[in-house]
Amino acid sequence: MTVETLERPVGAAADERPDRRRRGGVERAKARAGWLLLAPALLHSVIFIALPGLMAVYLSFTNARVAGQGTWIGLQNYVDLFADAQFLSALKRTLLYTIAVVPVAMALSLVVAVGLNQKIPGRALFRTLFYVPVVTSSVAVAAVWLWIYNPAAGLGNQVLSFFGLARSGWLTDPDVALPALMVVGVWQGLGAKMIIYLAALQSISPDLIEAATLDGASRWQTFWNVTWPGLAPVHFFVLVTSIASSFQVFDLVYVTTGGGPANATNVLTFDIFTNAFERLHIGYASAETVIMLVFVGILISLGRLSLRDREGL
Repeated sequence: MTVETLERPVGAAADERPDRRRRGGVERAKARAGWLLLAPALLHSVIFIALPGLMAVYLSFTNARVAGQGTWIGLQNYVDLFADAQFLSALKRTLLYTIAVVPVAMALSLVVAVGLNQKIPGRALFRTLFYVPVVTSSVAVAAVWLWIYNPAAGLGNQVLSFFGLARSGWLTDPDVALPALMVVGVWQGLGAKMIIYLAALQSISPDLIEAATLDGASRWQTFWNVTWPGLAPVHFFVLVTSIASSFQVFDLVYVTTGGGPANATNVLTFDIFTNAFERLHIGYASAETVIMLVFVGILISLGRLSLRDREGL
């Protein structure tokens, strides 16, 4: 028996047990409340994400022509995929689209967020204007850009003519169509990333920035050594959501080019759509979906590795 035990009042242990039970009851109540609040989202994820995902994996090993029907053929769909020039081209275009759009959109959105985090006149209006494309229907966005890219009277060619440059067949030239859609992808996703970065910038303590300034750090040194590390979790979140979004680009392609010209914009989701709902090769399209998910996971892992050394993720 220790000295502390001898000095403890006789009723202290008895008093601590009810307190411990009350604390345990409160924690259990909080846990129940947390699971109750999560239940709708979890139910949605199970029904509309997990179960369809598992079904897609199963169907990818069958020759199903209609969902739920078909015989088991093992890895034959995957063998056929990597011998299919159209699939490989669609995968290549999707990777190019992602590699081009994601870093450019992240960099521009961070620049815009830093600018709109300053005390400038009308910043609330500018924030709203940058966010409007995010809440606008993708079909409406595509219609606007169809007018901009109109080869006869579109704004894009008018700007080129103003500077004395040759007109472009933006969506009719196989060499230009995919880069033209990349521009739209960057523009449309800018607002969502900007809002996330803006919220993260406002969560960084002003005291840290003030201390760096008093120590004689320049604006760039303050940003690189104080602001940038403070954005570490946000960088990864924006990267993950951006990669997932860029791999799912479909409606923009469907409305503007329909995968053309000459399959120049036939990205992976559009190829999946064509195989599943036009050719009714459900098993084959499911295998494409699984491959797409694998590549999304690989790119996210590579992005995490690239950020880990600097950000400590």
